[in-house]
Amino acid sequence: MIDIAVEGDPLVRWALHAPGARVWRRPGAVVVACPDLSHWDRLVMNGEPDAVAALLPEALAGTGETFRPFGTEELVTEMVARLPGLEVSVTLGWMETTGPVGRATGAAAWLGDGDRAEVTALIDEAYPESYARPGGAGVRRWAGIRDADGTLLTVAAEAWSTVEIGFMSGVATRPSARGRGLGAAICAFVADELLSGRERVALLVDHRNTAALATYTRLGFTTRRVAAARRSQAVRVAV
Repeated sequence: MIDIAVEGDPLVRWALHAPGARVWRRPGAVVVACPDLSHWDRLVMNGEPDAVAALLPEALAGTGETFRPFGTEELVTEMVARLPGLEVSVTLGWMETTGPVGRATGAAAWLGDGDRAEVTALIDEAYPESYARPGGAGVRRWAGIRDADGTLLTVAAEAWSTVEIGFMSGVATRPSARGRGLGAAICAFVADELLSGRERVALLVDHRNTAALATYTRLGFTTRRVAAARRSQAVRVAV
């Protein structure tokens, strides 16, 4: 039986509609295994801590070592405290909006396959740790803004979108072009494009990246703290 209160959470709904999703359920808890969801194999979880703590070991036992528990920071921290063999690997901000941003400029546009090399070069220069890269699993298309000479200045990707939730990643601006509002402009364009026919647009951001957080907040995105855990090499979760 589906628990609407548990599975209605946007994180869970994002995972449930992802390609290759597998689901574990029990009253008050759900865990969804998704390969290559925003770069990582994830076990997206939600529910009451007691119920999740009872269910998560089943999902861990049924998936490979690459799958990482993922959910709200509070829930992940609780699971790490309860289940030996897990440790927090990263904390992030899940940012989302359900309304149009409406601040795009006419210079923003979707790029084509012929622009892939330029996008890769810009990502390598401006954001080498980006989860989204041209040709990567789940990365669908890139948008960009060029200057008058045709130089690509900023990019953002649609990646890991589902039927209900558009997902944006790989936002990067050439270092020499920063401070001109180009990042906000490309994000506004992509967000409004992805909202067409969907209920919300989301992205993940390093919560320490205050400049990015401020930009997305000005565009109308709200923030929710999330985290991921990894399995210890020395200790396995008992089932």
